[in-house]
Amino acid sequence: MQLRYQYRVYPTLAQQDALAQAFGCARVVFNDSLRLRQDTHAAGARISDTDVQKQVVTTAKKTPQRAWLAEVASVVLVQACQDARRAYRNWFDSLSGKRKGRKLGAPRFRSRKDRRQSIRLTRNGFRVRSNRRLYVAKVGELEVRWSRNLPSEASSVTIIRDSSGRFFASFVVAVDSAPLPATDSAVGIDLGLATFAVLSNGKAITSPRFLRRAERTLRKAQHCLSRKQKGSSNRAKQRVRVAKAHANVADSRRDWAHKQSTMIIRDNQAVFVEDLCIRGMARTRLAKSVHDAGWGMFTRMLEQKATRYGRVFGKVDRYYPSSQLCSTCGVCDGPKPLSNRVWECKACGAVHDRDLNAAINIYAAGHAEWLNACGGAVSLSA
Repeated sequence: MQLRYQYRVYPTLAQQDALAQAFGCARVVFNDSLRLRQDTHAAGARISDTDVQKQVVTTAKKTPQRAWLAEVASVVLVQACQDARRAYRNWFDSLSGKRKGRKLGAPRFRSRKDRRQSIRLTRNGFRVRSNRRLYVAKVGELEVRWSRNLPSEASSVTIIRDSSGRFFASFVVAVDSAPLPATDSAVGIDLGLATFAVLSNGKAITSPRFLRRAERTLRKAQHCLSRKQKGSSNRAKQRVRVAKAHANVADSRRDWAHKQSTMIIRDNQAVFVEDLCIRGMARTRLAKSVHDAGWGMFTRMLEQKATRYGRVFGKVDRYYPSSQLCSTCGVCDGPKPLSNRVWECKACGAVHDRDLNAAINIYAAGHAEWLNACGGAVSLSA
């Protein structure tokens, strides 16, 4: 399987200028590719991927309007053209149903005002030197903060500049699966807002609420930004401060999610979660809290780590009434308001904590589906 390993890089001022030029050239080639495809389609004609690359890269370098494209590495321009091709392919596959997930829209032009800029290079455009520096074609050797070693030789690298002005190198490497020792435990997870997660074994994970905790700092920084004159250097400096404050929140949330997901995957042979409609919940009055929780990122990490470490990961259908079923007798007691955190089953009289009962039901449903996938004659309860 392929994974991304991301590291912080520290280019010099001259290297930052070279990277900024590469970002701009890649953006222009990407936009030219989209425009050429759109014009060709409007004219009722067809154009191959090879012809697109020839016109927006090879031929464009020989024109006075695009002669400056020759000042950056050609691999950057070629990969930008390939990114435009892939964007169109993903759009067409989404329209035809070949691509799973939500429907994708038509590719959009990149803007020079985008706060996040990136370039992608294949093996002939970069090299990790013996002095532990990353060589990028026509940029030079970049200082890398190696937090861990690469498990294998990287097939490509993406140089990223985020909205706060930080630079990162994201390597794509091939890794072998590393199954963990088998365990007898398995859990179902009920995700929530007041408590981030309740496991079917009774353990509860408190919600860290990184955005809520940083709201005061963010409010002050954004209020200060609103009072700066547009176009001034002070406004540009304050914008970076705001971006760094938001980046700190996002980094803290991501680091916490990695630690929690690793702990759950390490301790359990099978993990089952509910397939929540996060996009729908993010359009309600709870939108800020839903985004702050980061459920989608957390479940993706669980799934990826389960695949890598030989664990079982399953999603229970979002319409499964996990909060309405009594985990003791299996009777569906009907919908309940969110404010009702403890309820008593009318059939058997058992008193349930809402989240723990839902986690137990999610485990039961996921375990039944797991047995069905393994050939067992087990079906979901009502």
